[in-house]
Amino acid sequence: MLNFQIPFDAIRQQVTRRWFFRDCGIGLATASLATLLTNDRTSAATSVTNPLVARHPHFAPKAKRVIYLFMAGAPSHLELFDNKPELAKWDGKLPPPDLIKNYRAAFINPNSTLLGPKFKFARHGDCGTELSELLPHLAEVVDDIAIVKSMVTDAFNHAPGQIMMNTGAQQFGRPSLGAWTMYGLGSEAQDLPGFIVFSSGKKGPSGGQSNWGNGFLPTVNNGVLFRSSGEPVLFLDNPRGIDSQTNRESLDTLRQLNELRLGVVGDPEIAARISAFEMAARMQTSAPELMDITNEPKHVLEMYGAEPGKASFANNCLLARRLIERGVRCVQLFHEAWDHHGGLVGGLKEQCGATDKPTAALLRDLKQRGLLDDTLVIWGGEFGRTPMVQGGNDGRDHHPNCFSMWLAGGGVKPGTTLGESDEFGFNATTDKVHVHDLHATILHLLGFDHTKLTYRFQGRDFRLTDVHGNVVTKLLA
Repeated sequence: MLNFQIPFDAIRQQVTRRWFFRDCGIGLATASLATLLTNDRTSAATSVTNPLVARHPHFAPKAKRVIYLFMAGAPSHLELFDNKPELAKWDGKLPPPDLIKNYRAAFINPNSTLLGPKFKFARHGDCGTELSELLPHLAEVVDDIAIVKSMVTDAFNHAPGQIMMNTGAQQFGRPSLGAWTMYGLGSEAQDLPGFIVFSSGKKGPSGGQSNWGNGFLPTVNNGVLFRSSGEPVLFLDNPRGIDSQTNRESLDTLRQLNELRLGVVGDPEIAARISAFEMAARMQTSAPELMDITNEPKHVLEMYGAEPGKASFANNCLLARRLIERGVRCVQLFHEAWDHHGGLVGGLKEQCGATDKPTAALLRDLKQRGLLDDTLVIWGGEFGRTPMVQGGNDGRDHHPNCFSMWLAGGGVKPGTTLGESDEFGFNATTDKVHVHDLHATILHLLGFDHTKLTYRFQGRDFRLTDVHGNVVTKLLA
């Protein structure tokens, strides 16, 4: 089992060395501490003083970093990825009784009439994958992605569904996928957090910060929400009247006090606090530079549809690429705008118009920079939408029994389609992939046996997949 909780003996040993160099009057305090913080990056002592230190996984990874494009609100698989001509023939008719037997919908009567697909499909790329006419830009890079048409989940409302997709459980308090990634791999970024989150769309995700929280893992693994305008992170700038020198002296004093306390109690949260203060100081320079996309070439901005100074999903996609170039381990973009109980046609046109071009641009940009091979890109929401109608004749309800997602790069087999659903897109019928299976596969691509990446909490070893999950080998290159 891989468990990075540091033994108290290692902390005491490291503190003893620090005490000797600092307090014995030989004048080498600064040099010795710097050596401890930079040289032996795999030692237990270094893991205490630098909890973000990069770590080795169980085996050689295919992916070194993750970009997760989370389409919160749940886009309709029936209008985007899973073409169902038979559903069109049943438009306006009641579903077969055996289809909806014992089925529980979120809001509608399951015995509502069926609703045929609203958009045309066509085959694209050398792989011949079917995509909706709403995704013309994704169609240009479809040979680089693997679509899963047989996703299933346990939740059918937004907050528990989003938390389930991001933490493996419907309850608040579990660590997120990004937090587990950080816990296992650490970070290669020197001046930025290892796990960064952006939010766009009509509102924030229903599951809130639990979607990127650290749960019971050390707080250093928590996702950091960046803003698209103003200060990248709230309260990052120095308060009025505090100059850089005063700020630095204050941080040095806080560090000394925290290190003394760390030596006494050995609490890893103190190490996390030290790391957070120092990271915030470095981010005062690195974060504004990151967010300034005006120095990107004009053709790159046009490829994404990004506009400097204007908050958008397109800007966030470009920032995701800039972040992983700087060593950030996990970037997650939440776009909460896909909950189409009504206004399905207009809503899908609007959201695909906002996301399709920058999503395809991100894949194209990563590939031409040589980053796609070891960057795992994930696209999807928390569940699917019902084949039955809601909102007159222009909406669909929540649906956990079958939905679609796609993955690209990072060891994923490109140009493939996995799984099938029945003729109505109601149930996954072939190669069913549960959320736990998706998580197991993601961790496998990152170099981890999902059953062995654990953290002891409340008397037992927890993991992202709990007691479930199988690696989906058919998705692996």
